[in-house]
Amino acid sequence: MTLLLTRGDLEAVLHPLSCLDALREGFRAADGGTIAGQRVRTDLPFPGTATALVPGLLPGIEAYTMKVNAKFPGARPALRGVICLHSGRDGELLALIDSATVTAWRTGLAAALGTHVLAGADGALGVVGAGAQAELTVRGLKALRSLGSPIDVVVHDTDDERAAEFAARHGGRVVGSAAEVAAATDTVLLATWSREPLLHLADTRPGQHLTSLGADEPGKRELGADLLGAASVIVDDRALAGTMGALAETGLTATATLGEVLRGDHPGRANATDRTVYAPVGLPWQDLALAWAAYEEARRSGVGREVDLLA
Repeated sequence: MTLLLTRGDLEAVLHPLSCLDALREGFRAADGGTIAGQRVRTDLPFPGTATALVPGLLPGIEAYTMKVNAKFPGARPALRGVICLHSGRDGELLALIDSATVTAWRTGLAAALGTHVLAGADGALGVVGAGAQAELTVRGLKALRSLGSPIDVVVHDTDDERAAEFAARHGGRVVGSAAEVAAATDTVLLATWSREPLLHLADTRPGQHLTSLGADEPGKRELGADLLGAASVIVDDRALAGTMGALAETGLTATATLGEVLRGDHPGRANATDRTVYAPVGLPWQDLALAWAAYEEARRSGVGREVDLLA
């Protein structure tokens, strides 16, 4: 039998703190994997792209994931797809899982983890792009900060209504540009579809931290090469960051991976005046970390619907 998990099912069984724990342990362990995860992306004769992430593997989990996404920037939601969770023993299809929800959760919460480690626990948070990933990042940061302390949020989005709703949910305020966000905050999160840099070195200041989630495929860019060249750039995967992530076509190399920082192999931030950037691409093992957590909790709590696809 295969368990079907919809967005509503996932929101019932996923919890930020347990997901953050799973991602933290995954970052510490994933670099030692023997099979590298792959991201495959292709253009389409339609206004979107197709992306596959294979295989999602982690030490200690006898299962793997295969994820297929449709990414259509003009649609709402812009990302739709499915994650197949397979048994590592015999390939049994354990679950079919809504990929949009898992992608938002693992991307947003991994961003919260990287931001918390590199930027510290205090100060206002700037948000450029008020979508699902930014929402999960704010939720994750609130969970990571002591006693769930409030976060002062400054937000900008090209959709004024969405920016206003985001600010209202988090007790923040709206400004008119990415540069205004950077001027008003010490930590900036960018989660957009931009193909032109939204911030350059002159828009930032020493000691500032920026997390860029939008540069996850060739051609997408949120930060200028001058800014990246002046910062310590932490990534989730060195090779992918250089071929399809924030560092693509810049000639720059990553300072460290988040796994190295979390294991204590690299300090991440050299000093208080160091500009830092966390620029992940998104990796298959992150899909597995949350898909497996969702599957186990759904089985325990009776959430989801079982189907026999071989009937």
